[in-house]
Amino acid sequence: MAEKLKAETRTVFGKGAARKIRALDKIPAVIYGHGTETQHVTLPGHETALILRKANALLELDIDGATQTVLVKDVQRDPVRQIIEHLDLVIVRRGEKVQVDVPVRLEGESFAGTIANLDATSLLLEVEAVSIPEAIVVDIEGLEEGAQVLASDVKLPEGAELVTEPETLVVGIIVPQLDLTTDAEEDTAEGEGDVVPEEGDGDAEAKAEDSE
Repeated sequence: MAEKLKAETRTVFGKGAARKIRALDKIPAVIYGHGTETQHVTLPGHETALILRKANALLELDIDGATQTVLVKDVQRDPVRQIIEHLDLVIVRRGEKVQVDVPVRLEGESFAGTIANLDATSLLLEVEAVSIPEAIVVDIEGLEEGAQVLASDVKLPEGAELVTEPETLVVGIIVPQLDLTTDAEEDTAEGEGDVVPEEGDGDAEAKAEDSE
């Protein structure tokens, strides 16, 4: 479902102009696709940032009274402060399919004593542009050591097609490795560093006392 936002047409460009826009808690963005001319707009900063917390955000923009549905294609952030500096938005239409990386989310708990190792954090799917799922849910309830879930095993949302290689490992169930060092080995290791002074060696005895 598309999130509704009001956008403003932008006529001033350049780094200086972009800084002024961000200072007003707004985000500069460009809209392109389907052979249309590139549009430069600004979006409300706080509202947009909240929407972008989820992947593949779909926006329904009100631009000077005209509605445009767009998909967030790229988010440029400040590498230090992580402030959103710019957005690339691509026009999408109902019935059109797009390829997007959809996050994988685990549900349930594997067998006692095991842990689930998530190898693929997302899968590439081809889906209808206006029906992009927020996540792909993988049920690991009760899976035992050695169990694997491949991309081909994952239940996809209705209408979605898998683009990722079917044999890609998504989740593997493993048992954590334990520290097998014995108390005897630890005592031996500690004993190797002890200094035993020779009888009558005053300097050695003094050093041993200093080290205690």
